[in-house]
Amino acid sequence: MKICMLVEGSYPYITGGLSAWVQMLILGMPEHQFIIYSIGAEEKTRGIFKYQLPFNVIEIREVFLDSILDLKSPSTGTYRLSGVEKENLEKLICGEGDIDLGELLMLFRSGKKNRGPLEIFMSFDFFDVITSAYKKKFSHLPFTDFFWTIRSMLLPLFFLIQQGLPEADIYHSVAAGYSGAVGGMAATIYNKPFILTEHGIYSREREEEIIKCDWTQGDFKSVWIDYFYSLARLTYQKSTRVFTMFEKNSEIQVSLGCDPTKVQIIPNGINEKKFEDVKAPRDDNKMITIAAVVRVVPVKDIITMIRSFFLVKLKIPNARFLILGPTDENPEYYAECRKLVETLEIQDLEFTGSVDIKKYMDEIDILVLSSISEGQPLAVLEGMASRRPFVSTDVGSCRELLYGSNDDFGQAGIIVAMMDFEDMAKAIVTLVEDKKLRLEMGEAGYQRINESYTLNGFLDAYRKVYQEEYLDGK
Repeated sequence: MKICMLVEGSYPYITGGLSAWVQMLILGMPEHQFIIYSIGAEEKTRGIFKYQLPFNVIEIREVFLDSILDLKSPSTGTYRLSGVEKENLEKLICGEGDIDLGELLMLFRSGKKNRGPLEIFMSFDFFDVITSAYKKKFSHLPFTDFFWTIRSMLLPLFFLIQQGLPEADIYHSVAAGYSGAVGGMAATIYNKPFILTEHGIYSREREEEIIKCDWTQGDFKSVWIDYFYSLARLTYQKSTRVFTMFEKNSEIQVSLGCDPTKVQIIPNGINEKKFEDVKAPRDDNKMITIAAVVRVVPVKDIITMIRSFFLVKLKIPNARFLILGPTDENPEYYAECRKLVETLEIQDLEFTGSVDIKKYMDEIDILVLSSISEGQPLAVLEGMASRRPFVSTDVGSCRELLYGSNDDFGQAGIIVAMMDFEDMAKAIVTLVEDKKLRLEMGEAGYQRINESYTLNGFLDAYRKVYQEEYLDGK
């Protein structure tokens, strides 16, 4: 069976999280062949992989959005759009109604209409579409700014529609954004099944980013937010099945327009045997080691983590903090974190960069997660498999992982509010001062992993899905 995995801004250029999930899935299914269709931001990263591609990856198709900058802009033209095409494009701009992906494909890929996205953009007919959408929903905005916003918003999608798409038996996207739209296109062209796995909720995550960003301002933020919700609905519409890791996310998917009959939960799993030889937690307080297995990027909110350790250190002088994970993904944010450590004059805090996490696990007493957005973090699962208690923000499935939902194992850690460094510090201090509680929570996590989050259970679930979809697609 040939499976095309569609990824966006992650594998194989970035380690951890979703990328680790993709690598684990491919390695766990040597009986299948995989094609990677990877959408990246910058051409300069081509071929610079953080993972060694498994032997059963038979092709990697890299597409970079900054290639759009090389497109030649034509003069204003008379390219004609049909009434149906105009209606479909207006729905895409307004983020309202079901979008006919087949019509978009016909517009950009078929016969005489296989024109460049800029040629269509500069046509009088498309100007009429933008004008109609503007009058319908966006007339409170300056029109000229609106026009160029729509251009920058839609160009990546139109560019991707025109790229070559590999032929496979099944298409599997790990996000409901551009990669989801491409998966829907490929499935439509080749008449094959298309499945989606959302780790976090793509449209919600983009909304959070846009609200905080400075590259667009004011009411134009809502234009972008509506667009990403529109992409998500398009992905849900074209998917034959939609997966997530926990109940809360499945409810959100349905609330955003996904057909509830498509939605299914498959929890993440880890190779619990990999951590069998991790030493039992120490029974002394000579040096307390607190750690975070995390990429140093804004969504992980390392700033809150650092501030919390500042308070912990005031109360627990023999504490140290290890931030275990790559620091090169966002150099500006890493510099900001280092500056905060220097400003607060925090001692015994170390950024290790990318390391073999297992080699550090013997030293760790408490693990911390301060993210503002997550799905079902592999870092938490691995910590639980190592019998280490967690202090985590209330994001994604972390509450379910640490507190349980259908078992009697007890708490595997403490949940705290997002961005509340004082609350996080109190929880860490509670665990530092209570060795018995640390051991009990560590054991609860270990038992929960072995009951519900094993690698074999995870792989068997997707193996069954692939087989069912393959048979349905023949």
